[in-house]
Amino acid sequence: MLPTTQGYTDFLVRTAAVGDFVELTAALLPCIWGYAEIAERLTGAERPTDERYLRWIAMYASSEFAELAGWARELTDHAGEEVGAAGRDRARRAFLTSSRYELAFWQMAWAGEHWLA
Repeated sequence: MLPTTQGYTDFLVRTAAVGDFVELTAALLPCIWGYAEIAERLTGAERPTDERYLRWIAMYASSEFAELAGWARELTDHAGEEVGAAGRDRARRAFLTSSRYELAFWQMAWAGEHWLA
């Protein structure tokens, strides 16, 4: 794994191991929601010529994946209703951290990140 992927994965594993349910759902949500949003937007853009990209877009722009993303948002919202303000704050921080890792993940791919040594 490259540094960003390693850091993101370690964050998710730590959240699953020591966080609570609402933190975990919030930490996973940016990936699911983000992929659905990105793929939906890409369906209206110029089609890539590489079959792998076409398959990626088709999978994540599917109605089934959009339904999964909606379910994940609802699950996170419902879990947030079940905890107090402190739990919602932990979930918010997990969501923001994961969102930042998602951005870093895409930037990593774009910039060609690599380990320095």
